[in-house]
Amino acid sequence: MSNLPLSGKSALVTGGARRIGRAIALALASAGADVAITCRNSTADAAETVRALQAAGSRALALHCDVRSENSVRSAIAAATAQFGRLDVLVNNAAVFESAALETISLEAWDAVFETNTRGPFLVAREALAALRATEGCIVNIGSLGGIRAWAGHAHYCASKAALHMLTQAMAKAFAPQVSVNCVAPGWIEFDDEPAPLAARFAARTPMQRNGNADDIAQAVLFFAAGPHFVTGQILAVDGGLGL
Repeated sequence: MSNLPLSGKSALVTGGARRIGRAIALALASAGADVAITCRNSTADAAETVRALQAAGSRALALHCDVRSENSVRSAIAAATAQFGRLDVLVNNAAVFESAALETISLEAWDAVFETNTRGPFLVAREALAALRATEGCIVNIGSLGGIRAWAGHAHYCASKAALHMLTQAMAKAFAPQVSVNCVAPGWIEFDDEPAPLAARFAARTPMQRNGNADDIAQAVLFFAAGPHFVTGQILAVDGGLGL
């Protein structure tokens, strides 16, 4: 018998082909879960991530899904549950990030951010709820420090993530007691393509004296996925103290 905490369970990670989503998917696979990932455009990255998940011992599946579309979400949930026979963990990671001066944001740009960052998690959670209730599973939403602290140059993004944080808490009450719902809110996460001066500036402002990385977020998600089911409705900032 495996002693991996998620052995025999399955997970779905939206936007799991690359960056933070990929790290989350790999962490769940390393904990024993079978993992389905969704992508909208990153087909080649998704195929590479599936190979990495399989190498980690996971039954893995990549699904095309536009989280803004009710029909697309419904099809993806059905495919994942058909493949694995169950769904235990849902990670709502798919998101868009944009910068813009508040007074210049068009209605179309505002709505586009909310469509993915707030409506998307609502749609995916709603469609997955029956399967998650059957397994007494969990939902982990990926929020943002920007949903806790205002960033003037990212108002539509910040507002969408603040809405997701409140949605997390509403879901936690609505979906209890069978399903726990929590949120991981990353601060500044450094990737290889970040400008070095910008990364250095954020690291200097962070009490832990470094920027976060994708694995920091993945491990926080794993805590909620494999930890006490009694923990629900929490917004966990993973930011090295940047938001203090």
